[in-house]
Amino acid sequence: MKELHVKVQRCDPKKDKVPRVESYTVSVNDGARVLHVLHAIHDTIDATLGYRYCCGSGQCGSCAVRVNGEPVLACMEEAQDGITIAPLNLPVRQDLVVDLLPKIEQIASLKPGADCKLPTKEEIDAIKPLRDCIECLACVSVCPAMDVTKFLGPTAMRQEMRLALDPRDTGDRVPDAIRDGLFNCTSCQACYKVCPKKIKIPGKAIEKLRALANQRGFTLPRHREVEALIKETGRSVVRSVPSFMEQVGTTIEPYGPVKATVGFFVGCMYNLRQQQSALDAIEVLRRNGIRVIIPRDQICCGSPLIRTGQLDYVDTLKKRNIDAFRTRGIDTVMTMCAGCGSTLKHDYVTPFEVLDINQLLTKYGIEAPARLPVKATYHDPCHLMRGQDVKEEPRQLIRQVVDLVEMPAICCGSGGGVKAGVPEEAAALGKRRGEKIRKTGADIVITSCPFCEFHIASHTDKPVKNIMTVLLEGYREKDRLAGKKNE
Repeated sequence: MKELHVKVQRCDPKKDKVPRVESYTVSVNDGARVLHVLHAIHDTIDATLGYRYCCGSGQCGSCAVRVNGEPVLACMEEAQDGITIAPLNLPVRQDLVVDLLPKIEQIASLKPGADCKLPTKEEIDAIKPLRDCIECLACVSVCPAMDVTKFLGPTAMRQEMRLALDPRDTGDRVPDAIRDGLFNCTSCQACYKVCPKKIKIPGKAIEKLRALANQRGFTLPRHREVEALIKETGRSVVRSVPSFMEQVGTTIEPYGPVKATVGFFVGCMYNLRQQQSALDAIEVLRRNGIRVIIPRDQICCGSPLIRTGQLDYVDTLKKRNIDAFRTRGIDTVMTMCAGCGSTLKHDYVTPFEVLDINQLLTKYGIEAPARLPVKATYHDPCHLMRGQDVKEEPRQLIRQVVDLVEMPAICCGSGGGVKAGVPEEAAALGKRRGEKIRKTGADIVITSCPFCEFHIASHTDKPVKNIMTVLLEGYREKDRLAGKKNE
């Protein structure tokens, strides 16, 4: 047996204007789950505690709650001392019990026809990744788009795709999905990360539905414009000033001994819009012993097309990019753009390793910069934190140069084609991100994605800087102080 101290958010909407947090101490067996803690509170301390459970084995989804802010199944999550247990971010009926029915009722059901046929093995295999949903609604509780639009949410899209693959269904699922907000998903991956069954809803459902929509001519006009631009120029961004690749050589040597040699996949934004961040990164890499090779024949990674379901030209992009690095014998490709990195890692089959720049620098270690008298907050790019599981590495770098104050990791609204295709939604999410930034009291915002840099800058009065820019400022301050000492 062990003793645990936990906090539980309590609320009876009929009596309480705001939730309250109660503290409890319970004795439970080693290895006890959160559900066992709730049982112990209910059975030995307070029988009025409201919570929901059924199977106790992770199969029904009824016991979903938040533990320290993250959705989990109470019956599967091991209880730890000091945790805070709260309801999902859905309307509360009592304490940890939320109202699931309104969202579940919106999930489409199969419409069988009179002469429907059973699915083939191939069709069953295609449906399989989508059918394991237990309707816990953890995905719905974290979807940022649902907070600012009428998007029905990730599991509704999952079901639409499931039914679109089922030959027994007679519904027209693509128009239904469009009606219910198919193009409102920002591809932030929050739904997949909290799903207890690890259903890859953005990639396996939403992007597939968008591809079906594209085949039927339903792609949003702005998304079609981006596709045309990529086919014409190889880039998703219009050229207006000299590109990053025009300002640097094809091989950039470090200032000291070579620790590693990498190919740099630049991406459209850093090449044509956020060039200074990429130039700053080159200086940081040179200072830390990294030789950088920049193939001139690399082009758009294809992420804007994959996310919006426009797949006709994607294989061409993949081949050209892989060949650009493979033919030069490059075995490690570095990315700075979170979206490019996630695409190369998950949508490509590459003969080389792909590393985000934060992974690369923490792997080889960096020269210590001077500390700057700045308080900063860090925005986690969705395609870096969730798409590549890169969360701690940026923080390790940031803490070496400035004081870091954390804020909740939520989508800024710039991904998934939303900024181009549904700008009002992107603006609403950007405004929400700006409010969180303001509450931190930080002097600057740091991030590691060009789309996030560009979008967040429109929704905060704080300077928005790339991690590499801040590191370079630390190095320049170090050099300045060293110069003073030598005078």
